[in-house]
Amino acid sequence: MFNKKHSKPQNRIDTLIGTGTVIDGNISFSGGMRIDGQVNGDVIAAPGKPSTLVLSEQGCVHGEVNVTHLVVNGVISGAVTASEYLELHVKARVTGDVHYKLLEIQAGAVLDGRLNHINLADHEKVVVLKTGIN
Repeated sequence: MFNKKHSKPQNRIDTLIGTGTVIDGNISFSGGMRIDGQVNGDVIAAPGKPSTLVLSEQGCVHGEVNVTHLVVNGVISGAVTASEYLELHVKARVTGDVHYKLLEIQAGAVLDGRLNHINLADHEKVVVLKTGIN
């Protein structure tokens, strides 16, 4: 219970998509990324490695987002998976189902979709109960 491994959010930004930039296509990345522009496609972090995506107030993603740590203050239209931590700031607008492990939503954020908690411990610790009834 106390020996849970969590990856740490990236403290640095390796990739920046600037304001006014429009990318049509999927993006694969590792490390930290900040989006101030628009992405028309999926934003997927390298599997098995810690990743952080920061979507600023000007940022917009029309597609799936799959990262370990996600901070949103912009717009996402698509399914979201934050395998470790999701933070929705005041101006966040998310339309799509969200899968998260830890979640923080600030007053003013809008989420239009289903929230699905990721609990890996439930999948790892399955106990079969035996009854005394034969």
